[in-house]
Amino acid sequence: MGSKNIKSKILSLQSNLLNFAYMLTSNKDDAYDLLQDTTLKVLDNEEKYVENVNFKGWVFTIMRNIFINNYRKYQRESTVVDQTEDLYHLNLPQESGLVTPDGSVAVQEITSAINSFPDEYRIPFSLLVSGYKYNEIAEKMQLPLGTVKSRIFYARKRLQEMLKDYKSSC
Repeated sequence: MGSKNIKSKILSLQSNLLNFAYMLTSNKDDAYDLLQDTTLKVLDNEEKYVENVNFKGWVFTIMRNIFINNYRKYQRESTVVDQTEDLYHLNLPQESGLVTPDGSVAVQEITSAINSFPDEYRIPFSLLVSGYKYNEIAEKMQLPLGTVKSRIFYARKRLQEMLKDYKSSC
């Protein structure tokens, strides 16, 4: 594919990419930054594009990967290393979502409940929680979209049933 053809194709996808970027970031400025990063990466790596591969899918995958990498980088950079003499900062409450040992127990209970599901329900539910979309899960598992949706619905309902008493005890 020629350089001119790649440029015209990437330009024709800008509005779709911006919508996807906004969906990922939930912030207009971050979405524009992600769009710009993706466009530059595509243009810098156009020689890696293989003919007969879905161009739109290739570009959207690049955007998703940039978003994930930026998110992971942000998470690493926001990790605080306490270098105070008496480790004062370690005694401050952290915004981790697992402030107490009870929070850690809750995560273990939820994970255990999910892991108790048969594979046919556990795998699609876990993939959804990991960020995959229904159609991606259907493709990955080679199942009809409706089957994936119903299995995830069943897993969600089953999880709610298993943990209904937990909510009232907290």
